Amino acid sequence: MTREHYIPFNKEFLLEQQLATFGEDKKKADDFRKLFDIIEHYYHYEAFNLNRNLKQNYALFDPDLSPKEREIFRDKSDFAVFKETLLKVLDNGNYRRIDQETLDKAFKNSDLIGLNLAIDFNAFRDYELYVRGHHKAKEKITKYTFWKKEIEVEYYDRVMIYLNYNDADYLKEKKVKLGKMPVDPASIVLKIFKRVPKNDLETIFPNAVPKMSTKDKLFFWVPGVFGGFSLLSTKVIPALINMYAAYQSGETIDLLNSKASLNQGLIALGILSLYLFRQYSNFVNKKIKYSKILSDSLYFKNLGNNSGAFYSLLNSSEEEVLKETILAFAFLNKSNHPLTAEELDNQIELWFSTKLDTYLDFDVNDALQKLKNIGLGIETDGKWQVIAIDKALIQIDELWDGVFDYNQL
Repeated sequence: MTREHYIPFNKEFLLEQQLATFGEDKKKADDFRKLFDIIEHYYHYEAFNLNRNLKQNYALFDPDLSPKEREIFRDKSDFAVFKETLLKVLDNGNYRRIDQETLDKAFKNSDLIGLNLAIDFNAFRDYELYVRGHHKAKEKITKYTFWKKEIEVEYYDRVMIYLNYNDADYLKEKKVKLGKMPVDPASIVLKIFKRVPKNDLETIFPNAVPKMSTKDKLFFWVPGVFGGFSLLSTKVIPALINMYAAYQSGETIDLLNSKASLNQGLIALGILSLYLFRQYSNFVNKKIKYSKILSDSLYFKNLGNNSGAFYSLLNSSEEEVLKETILAFAFLNKSNHPLTAEELDNQIELWFSTKLDTYLDFDVNDALQKLKNIGLGIETDGKWQVIAIDKALIQIDELWDGVFDYNQL
């Protein structure tokens, strides 16, 4: 698996891990906890401002608002600002965009439902998927009705889908059907899901429609057409023609042979019909399975929709920023000498691999930039160090004092 910037541990857990390094020095441990607390509050304030920015610039495109409400924001919502802010939040939260090649593979393959889904991409002016975290799990799938096979499925821990719908005129021109739960044209839909199979990403598109695969069609139509035509032409129709011809001519009908031939043909047709019914039932069962997966996604896996998704994104963004900052500060603080970015990066990644059996790509440059921005990190000739914890508390306190600069006296 590709290493990610995402840190798959709770901020409180990582705090306790760093506090343990202070040993019996209770004063330093208490000061570090205070520093953690005040930095967390500072980043929470930044997240609040990002949330306000997102909500205002998204309001015009929010399908959950009424037309009257959206109209108020016609001159207040800016799509470019909204998209830029959204991408910043996703980047802070260590989400990464799924490239088109990966999406195409997911659309062609299926791990769990074995069903092709048709998606009318004409519905969207633009669509993007962002993911964070991944793991593998063993799953049992049904093969050939009774046989169950265990396979390994790769899951994304979090997936955000961004859908920018086309306007009404374009949708009408292309005869686009938006599905059972249509949204307003020209709106932007955001949805966040957890634990989505990598090869079943298409299941989270709201306009995905089940369709028969080429294999399903071959198993259904080839035996049906050729088998049916063969039976009708060689058994059923000749028997009926002979019986009708004998009736017309007044000849004695050989009922025994005619009925036997007819019955054989009808029995064969019955068997063929049962086969076709079974093949179609397999397809219907896959559709039912897809409906189950879809309902589970909407009920159990959905973490937020539209403006409601901002809270989930901002919470994860705030946590990731805090974790990166605190880890970088902690490792620089306990180092006896300044470290280069590469040395710090190696130390933190080695700690994760040996201490927590986790392999990640720590975003060291981002973490160091955050330390520099809040005045805790100092770079000299490519090497980094942090100010002492007691001085760091004073620096952060002064930073807070400058947040609301209303007193001009």
